[in-house]
Amino acid sequence: MTATIAVLPPQVADQIAAGEVVERPASVVKELVENALDAGAQAIRVDIEDGGKSLIRVSDDGSGMSRVDAELALSRHATSKIRETADLIGVGTFGFRGEALPAIASVSRFELETSVDGRTGTRLRAVGGKREGVDDAVRQRGTTVTVRALFYNTPARRKFLRAQATETRAVVEVVTVLALTRPEVAFTLASDERPLIDVRPAARAIDRVHALWGREFADTLVPVAHREGPLEVRGFAQRPAQAKPAGRKGHVFVRGRPIRDPFILRAGEAGYRSTIAPGDRPSLILFLDLPGDAVDVNVHPAKLEVRFRDKFFVEKVVEQAVRAALGPLTAAAPLGAGDSGLGAWAAAGGSAVPLEMFASDSRAPGPEPRAPSLLQVFDTYIIFQTDSGVAIVDQHSAHERVLFERAMHQLTGDGAPAQRLLLPLTLEFTAPELEAIDAHRESLRRVGYEVEPFSGRAVVVHTAPNPHPRFDAARCLGELVADLAGGRFGGWANRLERFAATYACRAAIKAGQRLDADEMRELVMRLLAATLPAHDVHGRPTVVQLPKDELERRFGRT
Repeated sequence: MTATIAVLPPQVADQIAAGEVVERPASVVKELVENALDAGAQAIRVDIEDGGKSLIRVSDDGSGMSRVDAELALSRHATSKIRETADLIGVGTFGFRGEALPAIASVSRFELETSVDGRTGTRLRAVGGKREGVDDAVRQRGTTVTVRALFYNTPARRKFLRAQATETRAVVEVVTVLALTRPEVAFTLASDERPLIDVRPAARAIDRVHALWGREFADTLVPVAHREGPLEVRGFAQRPAQAKPAGRKGHVFVRGRPIRDPFILRAGEAGYRSTIAPGDRPSLILFLDLPGDAVDVNVHPAKLEVRFRDKFFVEKVVEQAVRAALGPLTAAAPLGAGDSGLGAWAAAGGSAVPLEMFASDSRAPGPEPRAPSLLQVFDTYIIFQTDSGVAIVDQHSAHERVLFERAMHQLTGDGAPAQRLLLPLTLEFTAPELEAIDAHRESLRRVGYEVEPFSGRAVVVHTAPNPHPRFDAARCLGELVADLAGGRFGGWANRLERFAATYACRAAIKAGQRLDADEMRELVMRLLAATLPAHDVHGRPTVVQLPKDELERRFGRT
């Protein structure tokens, strides 16, 4: 009987492997650049033509390979990264599967030049996976891999490639992401001899972000730095005020390796709850570092996915990391604009409001610094001096943040002390609004409104909250119920958060209301004691800080 199972010829096996690893030109670029980084390169240049379909060339100044290693590199399952099964746990390099180069060579016209010492080198050529020669070569220390006519021998695969512009964008994305992983490495990308990326080595990750995407975007970010147990989360989160429904950048790296994990990004977005409008999606660049035995990086052919030993722990810590990053008041100012006593105090997690946060006066008697003068302008903004500049508080946004956090405590606790009205209010509502009152009756009671049906469309209000002296209980209740009935604050994942946000917006001090000195001071102090003081429930900043050095620059003092 003739056997129906046969061992595949090596060339066919290589082309199958190529299907796993090499989907498009960008996949080739990814594998070759990762190899260069693993080789310790400090400068990497990528050249492509026709979106990479005609030519891909990756050159580096890494460690290079000897002739023996260069020849072995085109053998399947050959790798310098692992020797035994145990090495798969906690592998710290980008590549380790040992199939990228032979897979690429099997579907292209392939050439490799490499040198270990910068004097003697090796040139190796292959066409469709078949080696055509090995020669001496002269080049600087490092390696250059040239890939021509990708998928020339698999026309069905080549037909699935996209237009040149689309393939070029995919290559740009790959190089951009890898450039984020190694700020200390220089990256250059040229398409048809036109430079697309040219970034020099950077001392700080934010400088690399600036070089890749521009200062305007970099200035919308705040740093993330948080550790819990074995997991450290670093990176950047976009300030809530700049979050938009589309166009966000979302990148996750685990142990320095870029991965695709929508759940990690979703956990990061959860850290924004109550600071951005529902539907907005902030940009996140997150680097997760944890022990090698806590994550399996060998679950995807192209190493784009990982499996965490404790997925829920990782997502919880990511959410906490982003929320902590948004807490300081410096989140309302561009990154790198300088800290102030406000931000430093908030970052320290203070629960009381120290006078040291304000600018001190050396002439003031006694050991305590003198509290600053507060100035209200346009009956909307509160201005005061800090140790490093000037702070401007939006009174409505600030009070909205204060009331939101207070309402959340009331809704999840015993409720708020209410003011019993000497003359109960009788108010009329529409049928949908009466349904909203009935659905939220307990929440209304917890924030201070005791409401009961009267007759027809009327209700009687016996008690009301008293968040500030100018509070209009009837107007607030009417607007609150109308919003709840009309779904104006819809989209909140948490029903209580939606109610608290709606109440805070309607109950807060309004723009245009004049405040006295005591009211301004109390508002600022309550804002600074909030958990997330930098933004209101819509994502707008509560505080804008103008650094002293910016003032001096404007007046020509620097």
